[in-house]
Amino acid sequence: MDKQKLGLKTLPRNVWVVTITSFLTDISSEMILNLVPLFLANVLNTGTAVIGLIDGIAETTASLMKIYSGALSDKLGQRKWLTVTGYALSTIAKPFLFFAHSWQSVLGVRFADRMGKGIRTAPRDALVAGSIDEKQRGLAFGLHRAGDTAGAFLGLLIAAVVVWWTQANSATLQESTFHTLILVSIIPAALAVLVLAFGAKEISKAGTSKLPGLSLAGMDKRFKQYLLVLVLFTLGNSSDSFIILRSQERGLNLLQIMGMLMTFNLVYALLAGPLGALSDKIGRRTLIISGWVAYGLVYLGFALSQTGWQIWTLFGLYGIYYAATDGVAKAFIADLVPNERRGTAYGLYNATIGLMALPASVIAGLLWQGAFGWKGFGPSAPFLFGAALALIAGLLFGKLVPGKTAA
Repeated sequence: MDKQKLGLKTLPRNVWVVTITSFLTDISSEMILNLVPLFLANVLNTGTAVIGLIDGIAETTASLMKIYSGALSDKLGQRKWLTVTGYALSTIAKPFLFFAHSWQSVLGVRFADRMGKGIRTAPRDALVAGSIDEKQRGLAFGLHRAGDTAGAFLGLLIAAVVVWWTQANSATLQESTFHTLILVSIIPAALAVLVLAFGAKEISKAGTSKLPGLSLAGMDKRFKQYLLVLVLFTLGNSSDSFIILRSQERGLNLLQIMGMLMTFNLVYALLAGPLGALSDKIGRRTLIISGWVAYGLVYLGFALSQTGWQIWTLFGLYGIYYAATDGVAKAFIADLVPNERRGTAYGLYNATIGLMALPASVIAGLLWQGAFGWKGFGPSAPFLFGAALALIAGLLFGKLVPGKTAA
């Protein structure tokens, strides 16, 4: 394909359909999921250790499903309907938060929702990678992340309007407001499933007779080394729920927290596409390392912040880290792994992140408030821990994962 003709107009149908699906899904999800930690803390009076446990279990559950789902899509040679199934399960699960009156019931809903995410993520990424020319991988994944995050911004904007309408400048979340948002969120979630089911085209390939499973056999050495370094980085990458709780602890009220979240998503949405396209020119590795270093510095800032507006500013900068790494990392994997193994590779990548989510979030909760009579080290501790591991992981990435000119 001629380089001068490369651009958004040349992206295939599947990239746009998956982007629209993620846009609608995140409108739904961001209305409620960012408020779950506040619902747990403000309404159900749940401690940070339990909040970390809930987030960790939910993400680890998703990770186990990602391993199998990605490998299963390789075996079947089919991506689309596994992806549709995952989105549908999450859509069915979220409304049950309306009936949640204990942290255990919230855990149950989060478990089912993340199970849906686990089913869809690896086949969806493989569907995108298999639909696009290698010269536009960064652009395609960047566009997808931009659409996803634009949906998050709009979902948060809708949520902010509902919060303003129902409880004005209240510092804490009220149960009735949370219930209203759950009901509103059902509409875009259902539309997302319909768009994907009727809009996407299967990219069929020959399946394999092997049973799907977890295996690094035959994978590029750099992919294996990347996963190794990713384990260390992710151990310090606790749930963003702790940033939300930190902002409340530093004095932001509920509407201000919503504004902070919208700032993050706006930065992320604006930069994801351009930075993804930049990775097509300068290579993925440079952007990923830069993003990890930026993460470490921002987390150090969260630890040292004294006011709510400082947390707000840093959370906006945090969007740069996501824009530079999220879609770019998936394009990087496509550079390293052949098409017939990409479902498995994305499953392993997402599983690595998810499996570390449980210890990462539990450690963060314990460092903050402790447990069993121990009071922990305070709200700065989890962020200092995350900053240290991110900076070490960035250095190891530079040493262990050789560079390569982007395809």
